[in-house]
Amino acid sequence: MSANPSPMPDEADVHLSVFVHGVRMDFAACLTAALCFMEEHRSRHYVDAVNVIPGDTSRLGRVTQ
Repeated sequence: MSANPSPMPDEADVHLSVFVHGVRMDFAACLTAALCFMEEHRSRHYVDAVNVIPGDTSRLGRVTQ
């Protein structure tokens, strides 16, 4: 499990996969945060650079502010 708790613990985590400048980064994120990030990123960058993947997120880190 991620060392950083979810800001929305009642919401399931998803696998957020981001591909930028040839580097793929994978994170755990609550669904709301993942969808907001994806919408913002896609409006400014490549449409296919961010994906939300359902499934196990126990080995993924979480981004915090």
